[in-house]
Amino acid sequence: MNGIPENEQFARLIASLEPWLASVVIIGGWAHRLYRIHPSAQQVAFVPLMTLDTDVAVPARLQVTGQDVRERLVANGFEEERLGRDNPPATHYRLGDTKTGFYAEFLTPLFGAGYRRDGKPKATRRIAGVVSQQLRHLEILLYAPWTVSIGRSNGFPFADPKQVQVANPASFLAHKVLIHDKRSRGKFAKDILYIHDTLEIFGARLREVSLEWDTRLKPRIHPKSVRKIERAATELFGQMNDEIREAAQMAGSRKISAEAVRERCNFGLKQIFD
Repeated sequence: MNGIPENEQFARLIASLEPWLASVVIIGGWAHRLYRIHPSAQQVAFVPLMTLDTDVAVPARLQVTGQDVRERLVANGFEEERLGRDNPPATHYRLGDTKTGFYAEFLTPLFGAGYRRDGKPKATRRIAGVVSQQLRHLEILLYAPWTVSIGRSNGFPFADPKQVQVANPASFLAHKVLIHDKRSRGKFAKDILYIHDTLEIFGARLREVSLEWDTRLKPRIHPKSVRKIERAATELFGQMNDEIREAAQMAGSRKISAEAVRERCNFGLKQIFD
């Protein structure tokens, strides 16, 4: 990862979040990238999927002493980009002094009714100064996170390594399963490739990931969601479909066959969730 500009941009986000690193969890594409430096990961030859944004899962409350999250982001060169008509409006926190388009989004779990008394959706809320989108099933990504150390030894510009929480790989996979029917075909195809690659990264430690599921995650998840997750290997990867074919095409120069994607996802999810 040495010399990669995205690492410097990500490091500025982490510097902004430093007072809350023990509370927030990196999810999405950047969690997937950071899996490669976790001690349980095995070396893989393929490059990680590229993403311009960093998704940050936050609990409903963050303690603030001094500057809040928004103020620290602004101090580190991030600018607010307001989107949509929600109140408060959904917001991207974009680095203003780069041309890469790097930005952060904050996400928090949605519990209970999805609408306010005035009939408007509970789409967003403000937490420690930043606008966070409220999403179903997001809480699973906050459960039992793993930690990675980032610093100069693995390509990040920190003299003193920072301990960053990332989504537990079992949570990462389970969340992809739970939201699949809300995703467009193209986004779910990309999710399939994320599932495939995560299983590859932790292929030698699937028993460890399965233990995480059984002991630290499954007891905290609604039984209906557990059943959906445990059926995913068969229901999503029991037979070939167009999304799997598209996922294989997204792998590009790696030239993975659609059948190989299907088989690996089917096998890996059974090893973890069955």
